[in-house]
Amino acid sequence: MALQNIGASNSDDAFYRYKMPKMITKIEGRGNGIKTNIVNMVDVAKALARPASYTTKYFGCELGAQSKFDGKTGVSLVNGSHDTAKLAGLLENFIKKYVQCYGCGNPETEILITRTQMVQLKCAACGFVSDVDMRDKLTSFILKNPPEQKNSKDKKAMRRAEKERLKEGEAADKVMKKLSKDGKKIKDVKTNSSKKKGNGSDEDRVSPAVSQSGDKDESGEDDEVQWQTDTSAEAARQRIQEQLSTVTADMVMLSTEEPVNKVNNVATNGNMTRKKLVDSAKENLKKGVGPKELLALLSGSVQENANAVYEALLDGVEKGFAKHLLKKKNYLAEILLQGDDDSQLVLLRAVEDFCGKSNPNAVKEVALVLKALYDADILEEEYVIKWYEVGSNGENKSSPIWKNAKPFIEWLQSAESESEEE
Repeated sequence: MALQNIGASNSDDAFYRYKMPKMITKIEGRGNGIKTNIVNMVDVAKALARPASYTTKYFGCELGAQSKFDGKTGVSLVNGSHDTAKLAGLLENFIKKYVQCYGCGNPETEILITRTQMVQLKCAACGFVSDVDMRDKLTSFILKNPPEQKNSKDKKAMRRAEKERLKEGEAADKVMKKLSKDGKKIKDVKTNSSKKKGNGSDEDRVSPAVSQSGDKDESGEDDEVQWQTDTSAEAARQRIQEQLSTVTADMVMLSTEEPVNKVNNVATNGNMTRKKLVDSAKENLKKGVGPKELLALLSGSVQENANAVYEALLDGVEKGFAKHLLKKKNYLAEILLQGDDDSQLVLLRAVEDFCGKSNPNAVKEVALVLKALYDADILEEEYVIKWYEVGSNGENKSSPIWKNAKPFIEWLQSAESESEEE
């Protein structure tokens, strides 16, 4: 059976993994009873993960003809004589409206019906939820004939594995809490014993000199004392020594303040360096400087230069980051040539840096960006998953970037397991 890529935009991609059989039609009957039989409609619909009744009904709605799909025999009929090319064009429109994700273009979507009777497509790759135009005639048919909920063995196995992981995690949390409580009790016992020892030693070491000096202050005998300056050589040497001690103390205080000032200066200089790198990258991009020359002109580290170039490429972009990046993918490819074997991680950290610092709004589209760079063969799944696992378990694990990237990571992992099974 001849196969073709799903979606006209992917027709030239020899490595595209989503394929469907080419449509086969047959004209039956004569005169007013002439009909077009889509012979392999069941196979086509199965490749699109849609009921064959949806595609058959769509043909009838668009052609203004009666259509019928027999679920028992799998026969799909449309009244009238229609050539294969015409029906293939209508199928392409069906794919754009009811199969492909409106965000990333991936055909691995699921039809959802909301409580307000709206038809949506949820993408398994990027997590984007697309709203289908409810003015389309097929939507009323979908609402009356909703798709069956998938309940495959794989999903059941995944749920069981997830429950087991949750149980293991809860058990580990209980053990950690118990250990922390035991450690706290031991620490409190040690602290209390040391306090008791300290209090006892302080009471035993009360100096009589303190009490005596206090008695002198209360008696008021010092009012009758006449103060005089000792002008002897020994007294003069003592006063000089005290003055020197004071100056030394001031020098010590100054020396302790210097590192703080140095740290603040380093942080300020770091921000200035970042701004200079980004401004330089923007200016050179406006001049039309090529990717290789641009990176050569920047004076920062490999990661700093990558962050600056990535931010400069998206200067002024508020949405549609993935499409804009694909227009400038030669700059991103040059970033990969600047590093070592883990150079893809440098680019991924630049994506993370841009979402976290420069443009928080870009976090919402991070899955679309990752999907676009993956489809363009700029990023490989091995490095994307590695970057996600390190980041989501690191110091910034609470960052929203990991939550938004999770659907794409899960899709990558599921696609990898499917290819291994095949």
